[in-house]
Amino acid sequence: MSQMEMVDPDSLVSSTHPYRRFQAYLPDSTEALADVRQLKGAEGYGVQRLFRCLLVQFMEDLSDRELERYLEENLAAKWLCGFSLSEPTPDYSLFSRVRTRIGPTRLSQLFATMREQLKAAGLMSEVFTFVDATHLIAKATLWEERDKARQQHIEKLNNTVLPKVAVDTQARIGCKGKKKYWYGYKEHVSVDMQSGLINKVATTPANLPDAHGLRHVCPTQGAIYGDKGYCTAPARQAAAQRSCHLAAIQRNNMKSKNRDRDRWYTHLRAPYERVFAQRPKRVRYRGVAKNQFAAFLQAMVFNLKRLVVLDANFVVA
Repeated sequence: MSQMEMVDPDSLVSSTHPYRRFQAYLPDSTEALADVRQLKGAEGYGVQRLFRCLLVQFMEDLSDRELERYLEENLAAKWLCGFSLSEPTPDYSLFSRVRTRIGPTRLSQLFATMREQLKAAGLMSEVFTFVDATHLIAKATLWEERDKARQQHIEKLNNTVLPKVAVDTQARIGCKGKKKYWYGYKEHVSVDMQSGLINKVATTPANLPDAHGLRHVCPTQGAIYGDKGYCTAPARQAAAQRSCHLAAIQRNNMKSKNRDRDRWYTHLRAPYERVFAQRPKRVRYRGVAKNQFAAFLQAMVFNLKRLVVLDANFVVA
């Protein structure tokens, strides 16, 4: 006679598994996603569980098809997303629709909620803030765009011409220094230097200067430590509007440059630059809105992983 054994997924996930630690810090998405209508084909899943699926996707750097299989096979992922062992997990085609339905605006509200919770817990402050911008590559080569431009008798391929011939009409050519060019976007980030947690993140076209992007990620108080890209007037104005002190490394041709002070600023920024130099540089999607959505998810995942490091004495109750 066969016996049926009832198994709880919670009992199958190790008490030391990282997902248990992430569970303790995940923000409550009920209020931020309350007005999201149910997706066709997603009956029974709930948008909160689908949102957690997206978090898992960015935690493990998975495509939509890989995420579908991961949720089918990984018990810890099932537990984190709230699926039972016998319950069917979502099809890969559902993930793109839930990203569109949630959108960057609702996700920004959820990210802000998580930030306020961290501030209330004393884990994040805005006393000292690291700011930087990194390039995001939308496409490695522009040969197809060049050929289209030639067919239209356009001699130069630049940011004025690209929206007319490129599939991604919002991507632009950016430049760092005099020789480093890329096609895509730019990610602006501000980080709390006391905890290493991401405070704000913004995605813009690649041709927006770092100093102009500071207004998107500027903290509300404290000192801002930036590189040479933030030593110009737009950055000073953005910092002054928020009553912040801008401590930016100055360019060599500036009369007010203090090399000892700038060397100290460089020393303070170095640990954070090394961390963010390892972040992915290729975008997943087309358009500023979709890549801003991805930036919020990556920032949330980064903060969750960072919180586990900060709370080294975490014990599951």
